Amino acid sequence: MEMNTTNTHGSWSERKIKLRQKFASLTDNDLIFEAGNTEEMLEKLQLKLGKTKEELRRILATL
Repeated sequence: MEMNTTNTHGSWSERKIKLRQKFASLTDNDLIFEAGNTEEMLEKLQLKLGKTKEELRRILATL
């Protein structure tokens, strides 16, 4: 199940806001990644939040 977190600039901007609301420990730097590099983003979030990539995919799919 591959998610596309960068459909448009607007949708990622909205997701970043929702992620920061859900996880107060996230910073802007935690949510910066090269467009299209979902694995890099998931690895950053995995380290920061202590969640599996699959858990993170489910969270992002609900935002």
